[in-house]
Amino acid sequence: MAELPAAQPLMPVEQALEQLLAMADSAPIEQVQTVRLGDGAGRVLAEDLFAELDLPPWPNSAMDGYALRLADWTGEPLRVSQKIFAGKAPAPLEAGTCARIFTGAPLPDGADCVEMQENARVEADQRVSFTEPLRAGQNVRPKGQETRAGDRVLAAGTRLGAIELGLIASLGHAQVRVRRKPQVAVLSTGDELVEPGQPLQPGQIYNSNRQMLCSALQGLGCEVVDAGILPDDLDETRARLAALGDVDLILSTGGVSVGEADFLGIALREEGQLALWKLAIKPGKPLTCGHFRGVPVIGLPGNPASTLVTFTLLARPYLLRRLGMQDVAPMQFQVPAGFAWPKPGNRREYLRGRMERGRAIIYPNQSSGVLLSAAWAQGLVEVRENCTLVEGDWVNFIPFGELF
Repeated sequence: MAELPAAQPLMPVEQALEQLLAMADSAPIEQVQTVRLGDGAGRVLAEDLFAELDLPPWPNSAMDGYALRLADWTGEPLRVSQKIFAGKAPAPLEAGTCARIFTGAPLPDGADCVEMQENARVEADQRVSFTEPLRAGQNVRPKGQETRAGDRVLAAGTRLGAIELGLIASLGHAQVRVRRKPQVAVLSTGDELVEPGQPLQPGQIYNSNRQMLCSALQGLGCEVVDAGILPDDLDETRARLAALGDVDLILSTGGVSVGEADFLGIALREEGQLALWKLAIKPGKPLTCGHFRGVPVIGLPGNPASTLVTFTLLARPYLLRRLGMQDVAPMQFQVPAGFAWPKPGNRREYLRGRMERGRAIIYPNQSSGVLLSAAWAQGLVEVRENCTLVEGDWVNFIPFGELF
């Protein structure tokens, strides 16, 4: 009786990610575009951004109150010599007086502190008394407090969100230089798949992965090429892949293996490269990596929860690294477990879970085919391989909010 080939060891998640990031580093997306700030959300900064002015450009008040020169105040009430609103240039402060001032308004020349209106009392003769001790510089935002002209405020490779775009706007920039959007072709495989809106035949299911991935990729700032569903036909598979042209990545879902019915795998082997990885991860053990006519290919497992987990941990970091980002790992933080995990596994598990009363709880059904578990969840709860848990043990939690 012939011996069976020895089973290949499962690849750790870290090793798979390291190899994918090395692939990404070898094929960076270097083309640069200039876009309006309003079109910059989700894009990646192509070059360091430097301040061209001091921010704030002049000292201003942090409070509604009264601006004065500390040396002019001896404890006696001061006359109000002017009223200063935000957006108006004040006159120099008259000696021995104070100025009514509002938040964000420029400090008049000669003033060196602001007292908040809650600590001021307007006397019958309209002079102002101050009820608390004063000190120089209080409630004053000095010129250049946030940044000085010439400072680097954002590094190349920064992904632009609402806060970053607001900062760029505060420096007077109406446009920003970003990396070109990656073009990602999304395709699914299998005659069992039907697009939503079409009637189901016996043995068929609706294609949920396409919508999930297209939406996630658009949120990453990618241009999505919808390649639809590949039928179980080798000639059609070859033709459809060739028609994709020069995209930056082909992202597929559905099993690619050594089986005779896995036509995508056959096409990749004939006209490119194909590596099949069995990962020490659950859900999502089978992963494909390779090229078709020079175009990178990442093949995710077909079960929806497996697609979600492997996209989050592997495909998403790969795309961000190609755009020049260095810190591409999803944000995670430690929380106490609100569940027990008595049986250790040999794969790292990513459970769909949510936070309740400060603890992570998990969905009862963790089947890789149950997407409802992810809709219920707020993120992924990591359980390390060969580990057990009791309630209260610390686990890593990866929130979906940052990813999608």
